[in-house]
Amino acid sequence: MAEILVCDDEKNLREMLCMALEDAGHHPATAASGAEALRILEQNHWDLLLTDLKLPDIDGLELLRRAKELAPERPVLLMTAYASTATAVTAMKEGAFDYLEKPFAMEDLHLVVTRALEQGALRRENLRLRREAGEREAGEAIIGAAPAMRRVLELARRAARTDASVLITGESGTGKELIARYIHANSARARGPFVALNCAAVPENLIESELFGHVKGAFTGAGSQRPGMFVEADRGTLLLDEIGETPLALQAKLLRVLQERVVRPVGGSGERPVDVRLLAATNRDLPGECAAGRFREDLLYRVDVVHLHLPPLRERREDIPMLAADFLEKYAGRYGVAVTGFAPEVMECLMRYPFPGNIRELENVVEGAVALAAGGRVEVDLLPVQVRLPRMADGAAFVLPEAGFDLDAHLAKVEADAIGQALEQCKGSKTRAAELLGMSFRTFRYRMAKLTGK
Repeated sequence: MAEILVCDDEKNLREMLCMALEDAGHHPATAASGAEALRILEQNHWDLLLTDLKLPDIDGLELLRRAKELAPERPVLLMTAYASTATAVTAMKEGAFDYLEKPFAMEDLHLVVTRALEQGALRRENLRLRREAGEREAGEAIIGAAPAMRRVLELARRAARTDASVLITGESGTGKELIARYIHANSARARGPFVALNCAAVPENLIESELFGHVKGAFTGAGSQRPGMFVEADRGTLLLDEIGETPLALQAKLLRVLQERVVRPVGGSGERPVDVRLLAATNRDLPGECAAGRFREDLLYRVDVVHLHLPPLRERREDIPMLAADFLEKYAGRYGVAVTGFAPEVMECLMRYPFPGNIRELENVVEGAVALAAGGRVEVDLLPVQVRLPRMADGAAFVLPEAGFDLDAHLAKVEADAIGQALEQCKGSKTRAAELLGMSFRTFRYRMAKLTGK
C-alpha cells in the first residue's frame, strides 16, 4: 500500500497511529520531532506525511512548508488539539490536504488518509504525464492517459520529426491548438516562431492581409507596411485554426503559397520566399465541404498530409480527474485560493456530465468553482446547475418541467433522502454513512447540521 511518515512527540500516539495504519495495509514509520521528520523525508520516498501541529522544535506548519519544498505533489495531513478557523485556513494556504482535530476516531483517520493518498497518486500521475508529453510554451503539458489520446500523442510525436503538413480535426474545445504547439515544440523548428491565426475570427476583407501582409496604402487604413503571418512564421510553424472558414478566393492564393513557398503582399508587386511548416485545424468535415463546393479539394490534399483526430472528452472520461486536478492547481495559484481538491460528489458529477464543450468547458467549470471556493475542497454547490443535475438511469438528461421548479428545494430533498438512507443502512453510524456517501466525516457533519438546523 502506501509509505506514510507519522510525526508526533507523543510516543503512545505514534505507536497507536502506526498500528492503525499497519492494520489498513500501509507501511508507516515515525519521527518524534520536525527535524527528525525532515531528515527522513530527505532520504526516502514517502506517499504521505501525517504530522502534529505542535512539535518540540519546529511547528507543524513549518514542517509542512519544508516538506512541500521537497515534494510538492506529496499530501500532508495535520493533527492538532488546538484547532481553530485561523489554523485551518493557514494550513490550507500552505498546502495541507486536511487536518484532524484530536481526539479523533480511527475511522475518521482512515477516511482522510484514503482521500489524501488518492490525491497524491493523481498528482504524481500528472507529473509523469508532463515528463512523457514534454513541456509546451506555457509550461503546461498535454494530459492524456486514455488509449485514444495516447495514440494521438504518439502520432503527433512521429509527425513532429518531419516537415509534413498536418490537419488536426476534432470538436471545438478538444485541444487542437495544444497539439499543434506540441508538434512545433518537438520538431526541428522548435527554436523558430510559432504563429497561430483563427481564420474564423478575421473579417473576410482582412484575412488576406493578415496572412500575406500588405504595403503602405494598399487599402483604406493601411497606413504602414505589414509583413503578414507567413513572413512572421518564417523558419517556424504557422497554424491556421478553423481553416474551413477561409473564403474560396483566398484558398486559391493559399494553395499557391504552399506550392511555390513565396508570398506577395496585398498591393505589392514583389515576392518574398518563406520557409514555413503549415499546420491546420478544423471542427468541420472538410471532405464534405469539398463535395458542397465550399472548400478546394486540391488545398485539402495539400494540408491533409498527416491527419490527427482528437477524441471528444466524453470518449476519454478517464482523463477527467487528471485534467480537473491540473486546472484546480492552475487556478488556485492564479486566484490565491487555498483549494486542495474536490469533494467526492463533485468528481461524480464531472464524470457523468457529457461536456459538449469538451476540455474548454471542463476548464471553465473548474475555474468558476475555484474562484468561488472559500478554501479546502470544491463542494458540489459550486458547480454550474447543468453539471450537478442528476441524470436518468438510461443516461438521458434531467428534463425541466415546463412550469419550472424549485431547484434548491429539489437538491435539498435529494440530499436529505440520501443522508437518511445512508444512516438507516449504517444503523445510525455517521462515520460509516459518510464513507458510504463518499464524503469526509467533517463534510457529512456540516451537511447534517445544514439539513437539521442543529
